[in-house]
Amino acid sequence: MKNIMVLASGNGTNFQAIIDAVDNGVINNGKISKLICNNKRAYVIQRAKENGIPSVLVDAAGRDYNNLILSLLKAEEPDLIILDGYMKILPDSIINEFKYKIINLHPSLLPAFGGKGYYGKKVHEAVIKSGARYSGCTVHFATNDVDDGPIIDQRVVEVSDYETPETLEEKIHEEEHKSLVYSINLLLTERYTINGKRVIRD
Repeated sequence: MKNIMVLASGNGTNFQAIIDAVDNGVINNGKISKLICNNKRAYVIQRAKENGIPSVLVDAAGRDYNNLILSLLKAEEPDLIILDGYMKILPDSIINEFKYKIINLHPSLLPAFGGKGYYGKKVHEAVIKSGARYSGCTVHFATNDVDDGPIIDQRVVEVSDYETPETLEEKIHEEEHKSLVYSINLLLTERYTINGKRVIRD
């Protein structure tokens, strides 16, 4: 059974999608071992509690914040780390320690509307302002450059003439759950390779 850890900062609907996929057997060779959260008001903590998943709340303003995150991750020896609306940029020390084991979900079709400053509704506002006819979501590996890692999966939605950031966010959110669960399965079943090598192995 592969070990999945989740880093989250908000509501955690994608976290819930993973839980449901595990419970329903859609993800049948992995389980969430721990949630790490940096926002004491985040509803994702309640989701973890209701589903019997251990969680750790870490003070994002703490001096040793990133070192603590690194030590928590290393202690669990995760096969896969999911960034679910995690509102911090991971330092190189964590990225390098878990190379090609950290995946992020971004609410646009990368490389468009990605990088520093593009997060949450800011992404949808920029898409609409640009006049783009399509947007979507991207699951990709987290690397040393923000939103620039190898792409695992993308889902596309149409941007209507009357779109608002809120309606576009809702459209994309529906696809995010599917894309994330698909990507997790792809990685845990060893069907994803980089340069001919499996990313996650037994």
